[in-house]
Amino acid sequence: MTTFVDRVELHVAAGNGGHGCASVHREKFKPLGGPDGGNGGRGGDVILTVDQSVTTLLDYHHSPHRKATNGKPGEGGNRSGKDGQDLVLLVPDGTVVQDKAGNVLADLVGHGTSYVAAQGGRGGLGNAALASARRKAPGFALLGVPGDLQDIVLELKTVADVALVGYPSAGKSSLISVLSAAKPKIADYPFTTLVPNLGVVTAGSTVYTIADVPGLIPGASQGKGLGLEFLRHVERCSVLVHVLDTATLESDRDPVSDLDIIEEELRQYGAGLDKRPRMVVLNKIDVPDGKDLAEMVRPELEARGYGVFEVSAVAHMGLKELSFALADVVAKARAAKPKEEATRIVIRPKAVDDAGFTVVREEDGLFRVRGEKPERWVRQTDFSNDEAVGYLADRLNRLGVEEKLMKAGARSGDGVAIGPEDNAVVFDWEPTVMAGAEMLGRRGEDHRFEAPRPAAQRRRDKEAERDEASREFDDFEPFEQ
Repeated sequence: MTTFVDRVELHVAAGNGGHGCASVHREKFKPLGGPDGGNGGRGGDVILTVDQSVTTLLDYHHSPHRKATNGKPGEGGNRSGKDGQDLVLLVPDGTVVQDKAGNVLADLVGHGTSYVAAQGGRGGLGNAALASARRKAPGFALLGVPGDLQDIVLELKTVADVALVGYPSAGKSSLISVLSAAKPKIADYPFTTLVPNLGVVTAGSTVYTIADVPGLIPGASQGKGLGLEFLRHVERCSVLVHVLDTATLESDRDPVSDLDIIEEELRQYGAGLDKRPRMVVLNKIDVPDGKDLAEMVRPELEARGYGVFEVSAVAHMGLKELSFALADVVAKARAAKPKEEATRIVIRPKAVDDAGFTVVREEDGLFRVRGEKPERWVRQTDFSNDEAVGYLADRLNRLGVEEKLMKAGARSGDGVAIGPEDNAVVFDWEPTVMAGAEMLGRRGEDHRFEAPRPAAQRRRDKEAERDEASREFDDFEPFEQ
Protein backbone atom coordinates (compact mmCIF):
# COMPACT_ATOMS: atom_id res chain seq x y z
CA MET A 1 0.00 0.00 0.00
CA THR A 2 1.28 3.48 -0.89
CA THR A 3 2.28 5.48 2.21
CA PHE A 4 4.25 8.28 0.54
CA VAL A 5 3.15 10.58 -2.28
CA ASP A 6 5.21 13.58 -3.39
CA ARG A 7 3.22 14.83 -6.39
CA VAL A 8 -0.53 15.31 -6.72
CA GLU A 9 -2.99 17.27 -8.81
CA LEU A 10 -5.45 19.09 -6.60
CA HIS A 11 -8.80 20.59 -7.57
CA VAL A 12 -9.78 23.34 -5.15
CA ALA A 13 -12.95 25.40 -5.03
CA ALA A 14 -13.43 28.43 -2.82
CA GLY A 15 -16.80 29.18 -1.30
CA ASN A 16 -19.36 31.31 -3.13
CA GLY A 17 -20.44 34.61 -1.68
CA GLY A 18 -23.95 34.74 -0.23
CA HIS A 19 -26.65 36.72 -2.03
CA GLY A 20 -27.82 40.04 -0.66
CA CYS A 21 -31.40 40.37 0.51
CA ALA A 22 -34.05 42.72 -0.91
CA SER A 23 -36.43 43.48 1.93
CA VAL A 24 -38.59 46.36 3.18
CA HIS A 25 -39.11 46.99 6.86
CA ARG A 26 -42.74 46.35 7.80
CA GLU A 27 -44.15 47.43 11.14
CA LYS A 28 -47.52 48.58 12.30
CA PHE A 29 -47.98 52.36 12.04
CA LYS A 30 -44.74 52.65 10.03
CA PRO A 31 -45.80 52.42 6.40
CA LEU A 32 -42.50 53.85 5.14
CA GLY A 33 -40.10 51.60 7.00
CA GLY A 34 -37.48 51.67 4.28
CA PRO A 35 -35.18 48.96 2.93
CA ASP A 36 -33.63 46.60 5.51
CA GLY A 37 -32.10 43.77 3.42
CA GLY A 38 -28.77 42.52 4.81
CA ASN A 39 -25.57 41.70 2.93
CA GLY A 40 -24.50 38.20 2.00
CA GLY A 41 -21.53 36.56 3.70
CA ARG A 42 -18.09 36.11 2.11
CA GLY A 43 -17.17 32.68 0.75
CA GLY A 44 -14.38 30.74 2.44
CA ASP A 45 -10.83 30.68 1.04
CA VAL A 46 -8.77 27.56 0.34
CA ILE A 47 -5.40 28.05 2.06
CA LEU A 48 -2.30 25.86 1.86
CA THR A 49 -0.26 25.97 5.08
CA VAL A 50 3.04 24.29 5.91
CA ASP A 51 2.96 21.95 8.91
CA GLN A 52 6.14 20.22 10.08
CA SER A 53 4.19 17.18 11.24
CA VAL A 54 2.98 16.47 7.69
CA THR A 55 5.47 14.51 5.57
CA THR A 56 3.48 13.33 2.57
CA LEU A 57 0.76 14.43 0.14
CA LEU A 58 -1.01 11.09 0.49
CA ASP A 59 -4.28 12.58 1.79
CA TYR A 60 -4.67 14.69 -1.34
CA HIS A 61 -3.83 11.71 -3.56
CA HIS A 62 -6.90 9.91 -2.19
CA SER A 63 -9.12 13.01 -2.01
CA PRO A 64 -8.04 15.48 -4.71
CA HIS A 65 -11.26 17.55 -4.68
CA ARG A 66 -11.49 20.10 -1.85
CA LYS A 67 -14.07 22.88 -1.36
CA ALA A 68 -14.53 25.65 1.18
CA THR A 69 -17.96 26.53 2.52
CA ASN A 70 -20.24 29.15 0.98
CA GLY A 71 -21.28 32.40 2.59
CA LYS A 72 -24.85 32.59 3.89
CA PRO A 73 -27.39 34.92 2.23
CA GLY A 74 -28.48 38.12 3.94
CA GLU A 75 -31.86 38.44 5.62
CA GLY A 76 -34.37 41.12 6.39
CA GLY A 77 -33.99 43.28 9.48
CA ASN A 78 -30.48 44.31 8.38
CA ARG A 79 -29.12 40.83 9.23
CA SER A 80 -26.00 39.99 7.25
CA GLY A 81 -25.23 36.44 6.25
CA LYS A 82 -22.47 34.45 7.98
CA ASP A 83 -19.09 34.26 6.25
CA GLY A 84 -18.01 30.90 4.87
CA GLN A 85 -15.30 29.03 6.78
CA ASP A 86 -11.81 28.99 5.29
CA LEU A 87 -10.49 25.56 4.33
CA VAL A 88 -6.90 25.13 5.56
CA LEU A 89 -4.98 22.33 3.83
CA LEU A 90 -1.81 21.25 5.64
CA VAL A 91 1.16 20.43 3.39
CA PRO A 92 4.74 19.31 4.07
CA ASP A 93 7.65 21.71 4.32
CA GLY A 94 9.13 22.21 0.86
CA THR A 95 5.91 21.95 -1.15
CA VAL A 96 5.95 23.72 -4.51
CA VAL A 97 2.60 24.92 -5.90
CA GLN A 98 2.30 25.02 -9.69
CA ASP A 99 -0.46 25.52 -12.23
CA LYS A 100 -1.18 22.83 -14.81
CA ALA A 101 1.17 24.53 -17.29
CA GLY A 102 4.08 24.14 -14.86
CA ASN A 103 4.34 27.78 -13.74
CA VAL A 104 5.39 28.09 -10.09
CA LEU A 105 2.75 29.88 -8.03
CA ALA A 106 4.33 29.49 -4.58
CA ASP A 107 7.27 27.78 -2.89
CA LEU A 108 6.19 26.89 0.64
CA VAL A 109 9.23 26.58 2.90
CA GLY A 110 9.11 27.08 6.66
CA HIS A 111 6.54 26.15 9.27
CA GLY A 112 3.40 28.26 9.03
CA THR A 113 4.03 29.56 5.51
CA SER A 114 0.69 30.00 3.75
CA TYR A 115 -0.66 30.52 0.25
CA VAL A 116 -4.25 31.27 -0.76
CA ALA A 117 -4.88 28.76 -3.55
CA ALA A 118 -8.47 29.86 -4.20
CA GLN A 119 -10.14 33.04 -2.98
CA GLY A 120 -13.71 33.06 -1.75
CA GLY A 121 -16.32 35.13 -3.52
CA ARG A 122 -17.64 38.45 -2.22
CA GLY A 123 -21.01 38.57 -0.61
CA GLY A 124 -23.70 40.54 -2.43
CA LEU A 125 -24.95 43.83 -1.00
CA GLY A 126 -28.49 43.96 0.34
CA ASN A 127 -30.89 46.69 -0.69
CA ALA A 128 -30.25 48.57 2.57
CA ALA A 129 -26.61 49.07 1.51
CA LEU A 130 -27.69 50.06 -2.01
CA ALA A 131 -30.05 52.81 -0.88
CA SER A 132 -29.01 56.34 -1.79
CA ALA A 133 -30.51 59.81 -2.13
CA ARG A 134 -31.46 58.98 -5.73
CA ARG A 135 -32.64 55.43 -5.07
CA LYS A 136 -34.27 55.47 -1.64
CA ALA A 137 -35.91 52.04 -1.72
CA PRO A 138 -34.12 49.67 -4.11
CA GLY A 139 -36.24 46.74 -5.16
CA PHE A 140 -33.23 44.50 -5.76
CA ALA A 141 -30.03 43.22 -4.15
CA LEU A 142 -26.69 42.11 -5.55
CA LEU A 143 -25.86 38.44 -5.99
CA GLY A 144 -22.86 36.81 -4.34
CA VAL A 145 -19.73 36.32 -6.45
CA PRO A 146 -18.76 32.69 -7.17
CA GLY A 147 -15.54 31.51 -5.53
CA ASP A 148 -12.39 30.71 -7.50
CA LEU A 149 -11.97 27.29 -9.08
CA GLN A 150 -8.34 26.21 -9.46
CA ASP A 151 -6.52 23.12 -10.69
CA ILE A 152 -3.08 23.09 -9.10
CA VAL A 153 -0.17 20.68 -8.86
CA LEU A 154 1.63 20.10 -5.55
CA GLU A 155 5.21 18.82 -5.65
CA LEU A 156 7.19 17.95 -2.54
CA LYS A 157 10.90 18.76 -2.68
CA THR A 158 12.71 17.59 0.43
CA VAL A 159 14.24 20.34 2.54
CA ALA A 160 17.68 19.03 3.61
CA ASP A 161 21.25 20.35 3.80
CA VAL A 162 22.97 17.16 2.59
CA ALA A 163 21.78 14.63 0.01
CA LEU A 164 23.23 11.15 -0.24
CA VAL A 165 23.25 10.01 -3.86
CA GLY A 166 24.36 6.72 -5.31
CA TYR A 167 23.39 3.41 -6.85
CA PRO A 168 20.84 1.18 -5.13
CA SER A 169 22.39 -0.84 -2.26
CA ALA A 170 25.42 1.47 -2.08
CA GLY A 171 24.84 1.81 1.67
CA LYS A 172 23.07 5.18 1.86
CA SER A 173 20.38 3.99 4.27
CA SER A 174 22.98 2.35 6.52
CA LEU A 175 25.03 5.55 6.50
CA ILE A 176 22.16 7.81 7.50
CA SER A 177 21.12 5.37 10.22
CA VAL A 178 24.52 5.65 11.96
CA LEU A 179 25.00 9.39 11.37
CA SER A 180 21.57 10.29 12.77
CA ALA A 181 18.68 8.82 14.68
CA ALA A 182 16.76 7.96 11.50
CA LYS A 183 15.79 4.32 11.11
CA PRO A 184 15.26 3.64 7.40
CA LYS A 185 14.55 0.21 5.97
CA ILE A 186 17.80 -1.62 5.20
CA ALA A 187 18.14 -4.82 3.12
CA ASP A 188 20.52 -6.45 0.65
CA TYR A 189 18.41 -5.90 -2.48
CA PRO A 190 18.05 -2.88 -4.82
CA PHE A 191 15.50 -0.11 -4.23
CA THR A 192 15.10 -0.82 -0.54
CA THR A 193 14.47 2.91 -0.09
CA LEU A 194 11.25 3.90 -1.83
CA VAL A 195 10.67 7.18 0.00
CA PRO A 196 13.05 9.93 1.16
CA ASN A 197 14.41 9.53 4.69
CA LEU A 198 15.49 12.55 6.73
CA GLY A 199 17.89 12.54 9.65
CA VAL A 200 19.28 15.27 11.90
CA VAL A 201 23.04 15.26 12.54
CA THR A 202 24.86 17.25 15.24
CA ALA A 203 28.58 17.89 14.65
CA GLY A 204 30.01 20.29 17.18
CA SER A 205 27.91 23.46 17.15
CA THR A 206 26.43 22.76 13.71
CA VAL A 207 23.14 20.95 13.32
CA TYR A 208 22.12 19.94 9.83
CA THR A 209 19.70 17.62 8.07
CA ILE A 210 20.72 14.79 5.81
CA ALA A 211 18.49 13.06 3.26
CA ASP A 212 18.70 9.48 2.08
CA VAL A 213 16.65 9.21 -1.10
CA PRO A 214 15.94 6.39 -3.57
CA GLY A 215 18.92 5.12 -5.58
CA LEU A 216 19.82 6.25 -9.06
CA ILE A 217 20.32 4.10 -12.15
CA PRO A 218 21.34 5.05 -15.71
CA GLY A 219 18.50 6.99 -17.39
CA ALA A 220 17.08 8.33 -14.12
CA SER A 221 16.94 11.87 -15.52
CA GLN A 222 14.53 10.54 -18.18
CA GLY A 223 12.37 8.83 -15.57
CA LYS A 224 13.87 5.32 -15.44
CA GLY A 225 13.83 3.51 -12.13
CA LEU A 226 12.68 5.98 -9.50
CA GLY A 227 14.00 8.70 -11.80
CA LEU A 228 12.37 12.06 -11.36
CA GLU A 229 10.77 10.97 -8.09
CA PHE A 230 14.30 10.91 -6.69
CA LEU A 231 15.94 13.88 -8.37
CA ARG A 232 13.17 16.25 -7.29
CA HIS A 233 14.25 15.77 -3.67
CA VAL A 234 17.87 16.85 -4.07
CA GLU A 235 17.21 20.24 -5.67
CA ARG A 236 17.26 22.14 -2.35
CA CYS A 237 20.36 20.47 -0.84
CA SER A 238 23.52 22.50 -0.12
CA VAL A 239 25.95 19.61 -0.73
CA LEU A 240 25.75 16.31 -2.63
CA VAL A 241 27.53 13.27 -1.24
CA HIS A 242 28.31 10.42 -3.64
CA VAL A 243 28.10 7.15 -1.76
CA LEU A 244 30.14 4.62 -3.76
CA ASP A 245 30.08 0.89 -3.14
CA THR A 246 33.63 -0.56 -2.94
CA ALA A 247 32.38 -4.10 -2.40
CA THR A 248 29.89 -4.49 -5.23
CA LEU A 249 29.34 -8.00 -6.54
CA GLU A 250 28.59 -6.80 -10.09
CA SER A 251 31.60 -7.35 -12.34
CA ASP A 252 30.81 -4.47 -14.72
CA ARG A 253 30.77 -1.84 -11.96
CA ASP A 254 33.42 0.05 -10.05
CA PRO A 255 33.36 3.25 -7.94
CA VAL A 256 34.72 5.53 -10.69
CA SER A 257 32.28 4.38 -13.36
CA ASP A 258 29.39 4.63 -10.87
CA LEU A 259 30.43 8.21 -10.13
CA ASP A 260 30.60 9.13 -13.82
CA ILE A 261 27.15 7.70 -14.54
CA ILE A 262 25.48 9.51 -11.64
CA GLU A 263 27.24 12.79 -12.51
CA GLU A 264 25.89 12.52 -16.06
CA GLU A 265 22.36 11.99 -14.76
CA LEU A 266 22.68 15.06 -12.52
CA ARG A 267 23.96 17.11 -15.45
CA GLN A 268 21.08 16.05 -17.72
CA TYR A 269 18.48 16.75 -15.04
CA GLY A 270 19.68 20.33 -14.61
CA ALA A 271 18.20 22.53 -11.86
CA GLY A 272 21.75 23.54 -10.93
CA LEU A 273 22.64 20.14 -9.45
CA ASP A 274 25.88 19.95 -11.45
CA LYS A 275 27.15 23.09 -9.65
CA ARG A 276 26.57 21.98 -6.04
CA PRO A 277 29.54 21.20 -3.74
CA ARG A 278 30.37 17.51 -3.76
CA MET A 279 32.00 14.89 -1.58
CA VAL A 280 32.74 11.24 -2.20
CA VAL A 281 32.23 8.53 0.39
CA LEU A 282 33.86 5.15 -0.31
CA ASN A 283 31.65 2.83 1.71
CA LYS A 284 32.08 -0.77 2.93
CA ILE A 285 35.82 -0.59 3.63
CA ASP A 286 35.27 -3.18 6.37
CA VAL A 287 35.30 -5.75 3.55
CA PRO A 288 38.93 -6.67 2.65
CA ASP A 289 38.44 -6.24 -1.09
CA GLY A 290 36.55 -3.01 -0.44
CA LYS A 291 39.47 -1.49 1.49
CA ASP A 292 41.91 -2.37 -1.28
CA LEU A 293 39.65 -0.93 -4.00
CA ALA A 294 39.13 2.28 -2.01
CA GLU A 295 42.88 2.81 -1.75
CA MET A 296 43.24 2.24 -5.51
CA VAL A 297 40.60 4.75 -6.67
CA ARG A 298 41.16 7.43 -4.02
CA PRO A 299 44.09 9.16 -5.81
CA GLU A 300 42.08 9.46 -9.05
CA LEU A 301 39.05 10.91 -7.24
CA GLU A 302 41.18 13.42 -5.32
CA ALA A 303 42.84 14.44 -8.58
CA ARG A 304 39.35 15.39 -9.85
CA GLY A 305 38.97 17.74 -6.88
CA TYR A 306 36.68 15.66 -4.69
CA GLY A 307 37.02 15.39 -0.94
CA VAL A 308 37.20 11.64 -0.35
CA PHE A 309 36.28 9.79 2.85
CA GLU A 310 36.65 6.07 3.48
CA VAL A 311 33.96 4.80 5.82
CA SER A 312 32.13 1.73 6.95
CA ALA A 313 28.58 2.21 8.13
CA VAL A 314 28.49 -1.31 9.54
CA ALA A 315 31.78 -1.07 11.47
CA HIS A 316 31.33 2.66 12.31
CA MET A 317 34.67 3.56 10.73
CA GLY A 318 35.48 7.12 9.56
CA LEU A 319 32.06 8.52 10.51
CA LYS A 320 33.22 11.28 12.84
CA GLU A 321 35.55 12.82 10.25
CA LEU A 322 32.79 12.66 7.64
CA SER A 323 30.13 14.30 9.87
CA PHE A 324 32.43 17.22 10.79
CA ALA A 325 33.50 17.72 7.18
CA LEU A 326 29.84 17.88 6.13
CA ALA A 327 29.11 20.33 8.95
CA ASP A 328 31.91 22.60 7.68
CA VAL A 329 30.56 22.62 4.12
CA VAL A 330 26.99 23.25 5.32
CA ALA A 331 28.13 26.13 7.55
CA LYS A 332 29.96 27.75 4.65
CA ALA A 333 26.93 27.35 2.39
CA ARG A 334 24.68 28.95 5.00
CA ALA A 335 27.09 31.86 5.46
CA ALA A 336 27.30 32.43 1.71
CA LYS A 337 23.54 32.40 1.29
CA PRO A 338 22.21 35.97 1.00
CA LYS A 339 20.20 37.08 3.99
CA GLU A 340 16.51 37.44 3.38
CA GLU A 341 15.40 41.03 3.64
CA ALA A 342 12.23 42.06 5.36
CA THR A 343 9.28 42.21 3.04
CA ARG A 344 9.06 45.67 1.51
CA ILE A 345 5.72 47.29 0.98
CA VAL A 346 5.52 48.35 -2.65
CA ILE A 347 2.92 50.97 -3.53
CA ARG A 348 1.91 51.05 -7.17
CA PRO A 349 -0.36 54.02 -7.83
CA LYS A 350 -2.97 53.62 -10.50
CA ALA A 351 -2.07 55.36 -13.74
CA VAL A 352 -4.07 58.48 -14.54
CA ASP A 353 -5.29 57.03 -17.84
CA ASP A 354 -5.96 53.53 -16.47
CA ALA A 355 -9.72 52.97 -16.52
CA GLY A 356 -9.43 49.45 -15.11
CA PHE A 357 -11.00 47.81 -18.17
CA THR A 358 -10.47 47.37 -21.91
CA VAL A 359 -12.80 47.42 -24.91
CA VAL A 360 -11.69 45.43 -27.96
CA ARG A 361 -13.54 45.02 -31.23
CA GLU A 362 -13.22 41.44 -32.46
CA GLU A 363 -13.18 40.19 -36.04
CA ASP A 364 -16.85 39.22 -36.01
CA GLY A 365 -17.83 42.77 -34.99
CA LEU A 366 -18.48 41.91 -31.35
CA PHE A 367 -17.20 44.39 -28.77
CA ARG A 368 -15.62 42.61 -25.78
CA VAL A 369 -15.23 44.36 -22.42
CA ARG A 370 -12.64 42.92 -20.00
CA GLY A 371 -11.86 44.18 -16.54
CA GLU A 372 -12.14 43.12 -12.90
CA LYS A 373 -14.94 45.53 -12.00
CA PRO A 374 -17.23 45.12 -15.04
CA GLU A 375 -16.95 41.32 -14.91
CA ARG A 376 -17.66 41.21 -11.17
CA TRP A 377 -20.61 43.58 -11.51
CA VAL A 378 -22.13 41.39 -14.21
CA ARG A 379 -21.80 38.28 -12.01
CA GLN A 380 -23.56 40.14 -9.20
CA THR A 381 -26.55 41.24 -11.29
CA ASP A 382 -29.94 39.52 -11.17
CA PHE A 383 -30.99 39.80 -14.81
CA SER A 384 -34.57 38.82 -13.99
CA ASN A 385 -34.96 42.18 -12.23
CA ASP A 386 -35.14 45.20 -14.51
CA GLU A 387 -34.14 47.61 -11.77
CA ALA A 388 -31.02 45.55 -11.06
CA VAL A 389 -30.15 45.61 -14.76
CA GLY A 390 -30.66 49.37 -14.82
CA TYR A 391 -28.37 49.72 -11.80
CA LEU A 392 -25.71 47.74 -13.69
CA ALA A 393 -26.10 50.03 -16.69
CA ASP A 394 -25.61 53.07 -14.45
CA ARG A 395 -22.46 51.59 -12.88
CA LEU A 396 -20.97 50.76 -16.29
CA ASN A 397 -21.81 54.25 -17.50
CA ARG A 398 -20.13 55.89 -14.50
CA LEU A 399 -17.06 53.71 -15.04
CA GLY A 400 -16.80 54.99 -18.61
CA VAL A 401 -17.68 51.81 -20.48
CA GLU A 402 -20.25 53.50 -22.72
CA GLU A 403 -17.84 56.28 -23.60
CA LYS A 404 -15.16 53.78 -24.60
CA LEU A 405 -17.67 51.77 -26.62
CA MET A 406 -18.59 54.90 -28.57
CA LYS A 407 -14.93 55.71 -29.18
CA ALA A 408 -14.37 52.13 -30.38
CA GLY A 409 -17.12 52.61 -32.96
CA ALA A 410 -20.04 50.86 -31.29
CA ARG A 411 -23.52 51.82 -32.45
CA SER A 412 -26.97 51.13 -31.13
CA GLY A 413 -27.81 47.45 -31.61
CA ASP A 414 -24.19 46.21 -31.78
CA GLY A 415 -23.28 43.10 -29.80
CA VAL A 416 -21.30 43.67 -26.59
CA ALA A 417 -19.80 40.89 -24.44
CA ILE A 418 -18.56 41.43 -20.89
CA GLY A 419 -16.18 38.72 -19.71
CA PRO A 420 -14.00 35.98 -21.26
CA GLU A 421 -15.10 33.92 -24.25
CA ASP A 422 -16.06 30.88 -22.17
CA ASN A 423 -18.09 32.82 -19.59
CA ALA A 424 -19.42 36.12 -20.91
CA VAL A 425 -22.70 38.03 -20.84
CA VAL A 426 -23.67 39.10 -24.36
CA PHE A 427 -26.30 41.74 -25.12
CA ASP A 428 -27.33 44.21 -27.78
CA TRP A 429 -26.00 47.59 -26.75
CA GLU A 430 -28.33 50.54 -26.39
CA PRO A 431 -26.77 53.84 -25.26
CA THR A 432 -28.38 55.01 -22.05
CA VAL A 433 -28.36 57.97 -19.70
CA MET A 434 -27.96 58.20 -15.97
CA ALA A 435 -31.12 57.29 -14.10
CA GLY A 436 -32.54 59.48 -11.36
CA ALA A 437 -35.07 58.71 -8.66
CA GLU A 438 -37.77 60.50 -10.61
CA MET A 439 -37.18 58.16 -13.54
CA LEU A 440 -37.83 54.98 -11.52
CA GLY A 441 -41.17 53.22 -11.44
CA ARG A 442 -42.31 50.60 -8.98
CA ARG A 443 -39.76 48.55 -7.06
CA GLY A 444 -38.00 46.18 -9.43
CA GLU A 445 -38.80 48.23 -12.53
CA ASP A 446 -36.71 50.47 -14.77
CA HIS A 447 -38.35 52.56 -17.49
CA ARG A 448 -35.45 52.03 -19.90
CA PHE A 449 -36.47 48.41 -20.40
CA GLU A 450 -40.10 49.11 -21.19
CA ALA A 451 -41.75 51.61 -23.52
CA PRO A 452 -43.44 53.74 -22.49
CA ARG A 453 -42.04 54.08 -18.97
CA PRO A 454 -44.36 52.37 -16.45
CA ALA A 455 -44.80 55.24 -13.99
CA ALA A 456 -45.62 57.76 -16.70
CA GLN A 457 -47.91 55.29 -18.43
CA ARG A 458 -49.82 54.65 -15.20
CA ARG A 459 -50.32 58.40 -14.73
CA ARG A 460 -51.54 58.75 -18.31
CA ASP A 461 -53.95 55.82 -17.83
CA LYS A 462 -55.42 57.43 -14.70
CA GLU A 463 -55.79 60.79 -16.47
CA ALA A 464 -57.53 59.06 -19.38
CA GLU A 465 -59.93 57.36 -16.97
CA ARG A 466 -60.76 60.71 -15.33
CA ASP A 467 -61.26 62.36 -18.72
CA GLU A 468 -63.55 59.53 -19.81
CA ALA A 469 -65.59 59.80 -16.61
CA SER A 470 -65.84 63.58 -17.07
CA ARG A 471 -67.11 63.20 -20.64
CA GLU A 472 -69.72 60.67 -19.57
CA PHE A 473 -70.92 63.09 -16.90
CA ASP A 474 -71.14 65.93 -19.42
CA ASP A 475 -73.16 63.78 -21.82
CA PHE A 476 -75.61 62.80 -19.12
CA GLU A 477 -79.11 64.27 -19.73
CA PRO A 478 -81.19 64.88 -16.61
CA PHE A 479 -84.56 63.07 -16.39
CA GLU A 480 -87.53 65.36 -17.13
CA GLN A 481 -90.62 64.91 -15.02
